[in-house]
Amino acid sequence: MKQPPLPANEQDRLKALERYQILDTDPESAFDDLTALAAYICGTPIALVSLVDDRRQWFKSKVGLEVTETPRELAFCAHAICQPDKMLIVPNALEDERFASNPLVSADPNIRFYAGAPLITPDGFAIGTLCAIDREPRELDPEKIAALQALSRQVISQLELKINIAKLKHNISKQVQVEQNLRGTNQRLTQILNKLRQTQVQLIQSEKMSSLGHLVAGIAHEINNPVNFIYGNLSYVNTYVKDLLNLLTLYQQHYPNPNDEIQRQAKTIDVNFLVEDLPNILSSMEIGTERIKEIVLSLRNFSRLGESEKKLVDLHEGIENTILILRHRLKATAEHPNIQIIKEYGNIPQVECYASQLNQVFMNILSNAIDALEESVVKTQNPKPKIRIRTEISRSNYVVVKIADNGAGIPEKIQARIFDPFFTSKPVGKGTGLGLSISYQIVVDKHGGTLKYKTKPDNGTEFWIEVPVK
Repeated sequence: MKQPPLPANEQDRLKALERYQILDTDPESAFDDLTALAAYICGTPIALVSLVDDRRQWFKSKVGLEVTETPRELAFCAHAICQPDKMLIVPNALEDERFASNPLVSADPNIRFYAGAPLITPDGFAIGTLCAIDREPRELDPEKIAALQALSRQVISQLELKINIAKLKHNISKQVQVEQNLRGTNQRLTQILNKLRQTQVQLIQSEKMSSLGHLVAGIAHEINNPVNFIYGNLSYVNTYVKDLLNLLTLYQQHYPNPNDEIQRQAKTIDVNFLVEDLPNILSSMEIGTERIKEIVLSLRNFSRLGESEKKLVDLHEGIENTILILRHRLKATAEHPNIQIIKEYGNIPQVECYASQLNQVFMNILSNAIDALEESVVKTQNPKPKIRIRTEISRSNYVVVKIADNGAGIPEKIQARIFDPFFTSKPVGKGTGLGLSISYQIVVDKHGGTLKYKTKPDNGTEFWIEVPVK
């Protein structure tokens, strides 16, 4: 057995660990939830949040193990912190000279497989690992490696959150708010864990979709920052473009006959078309980035990570915006003819609702309708694919949006499962199975409405989205 080396920055690393004041503290559900998720994702009987000080590794959280600490010289994690830029993965400890004679390998808990994601502080020090351990040799696929790394970052986030809470204790009102936020975080983690357990059968059938489900909240967070940057700068770009176009107009007014070279260049680039089309392009970019933000928000809502506010909105406007974003899929291509949109809008009142979430419902159902029509063109040579959208007052204080396609319909054998999360009838890479499940949650749970459908073989499908006005 090889003794683990000391990191080059050992003294600074120990100071970074000491800053958290976490060693020998009581168990906490925030860390226990993350450890349980790690074991669940990786499919291992043991998972640990391990912190390495100068003489031992101590477990802040553990699944499948009774001891609370081991000597540092026996710790796999003591090797992992020496390479903070990557995970330490040991497929079979008996075949690794560093660990073959380790008592933790030759005796209880009989470690064979080890995967440790270093816990890296914001200033770059590895203070321990979030690790998954098995008593059998095995490999770990890339999706699970990515999930374990994402959860290790959440462990550090929890440690940083504890420091911030300590700094705010002098302010009673702020302290109460932070504690409420922490309880909310723990509650949401518990809800996610419960949802994962409820969908265990679907997750086993599709490990790739399982990884997507676990990472959806993290992905939404990673997407949100660059989208906000782009969206925030579009207004400045709009102003700059307007200023430049105004300046160009002044030049054309005061110098109507420029020299030949300028006239040739203006003709080459078609100045008049650019002046007319550029504002439209910027407007489309703004709508597109806004839609991405709404999609990110819907992902967060599915993961119970965020809530939006209700407001009075015009459902027709939301439908129109959704059609605008999907218009590239409606145009004729080499694979299918133009998909016709038939609008039969009724005289309906504004609805008090979560606007971005209902827009996501429209997006999911319209996207599925387009998918169904594209498939029907291939299988049945559907010559006139079309989508009909009708709005009307359905009953007292309720409005309904009906979206119907003339595709092949939903096969009877899968009709009972179309609202199940992670169930999809589409090929790998074409869908996650989350769309209709999210839509059902938004319409029924969030708005107290009804989401239902009727379908006939070779005669299309119609979805009813019914929500209360208030």
